[in-house]
Amino acid sequence: MKLSILMPVFNEEERIADALKQALAVEYPCDIELLVVDDGSRDGTAEILSRVDDARLRVITHPRNAGKGAAIRTAVARAEGDYMVILDADLEYDPQDIPKLLAPVLDGRAEVVYGNRTFGSHSAYSFWYVMGNKGVTTTANVLFNSYIGDLETCFKLMPIELYRSLDVRSRGFGMEAEVTGKLLRRRIRPYEVPISYRARGREEGKKITWKDGVEALWILGRERTRRRPRP
Repeated sequence: MKLSILMPVFNEEERIADALKQALAVEYPCDIELLVVDDGSRDGTAEILSRVDDARLRVITHPRNAGKGAAIRTAVARAEGDYMVILDADLEYDPQDIPKLLAPVLDGRAEVVYGNRTFGSHSAYSFWYVMGNKGVTTTANVLFNSYIGDLETCFKLMPIELYRSLDVRSRGFGMEAEVTGKLLRRRIRPYEVPISYRARGREEGKKITWKDGVEALWILGRERTRRRPRP
């Protein structure tokens, strides 16, 4: 099995070097490739990426910023792995947790695995951020009669062909809700494993806002009203 790690990047010159170093230092239980999509960065991100020498790394560049969902769509189209997982470059997630996501797949217990964050005082960005995340997740559970713990998690591991079949169109952070809504509409229930997490603040470059939460609710409602695709 080969795993494609997809990393969307936008203006992360202060963190991208550490993010790549951490991702490439993990002892994975399978072959990997790391696809970085520089989504129109205007700082020194591109220069830092050009200096990294690792055969497992491939860099794709967007001429202008198109959003996280668009960056992942580009990466998925170029990926050569059997499975994929998204890893943001903001250092909020620990790539050392990725083998934990792979374990249920390699053991034959699961096909889709989500990393479930446990929010605490040392890891949460704010009370309202956590409540917004829980609100969106609860809405998905009510609409689709499911019980997932963390819809907005970045760590969503699944077969690359399954993700392609979802035909995710959201260009921004709404992709998280769209992916989950389309999986639940197909009655695919993600297997969840606990992961570590440390949120950064606005002054550190955190980009998601309350508007993204509203968009996520709208997307979930839209996906719930659509017909379930035939097998």
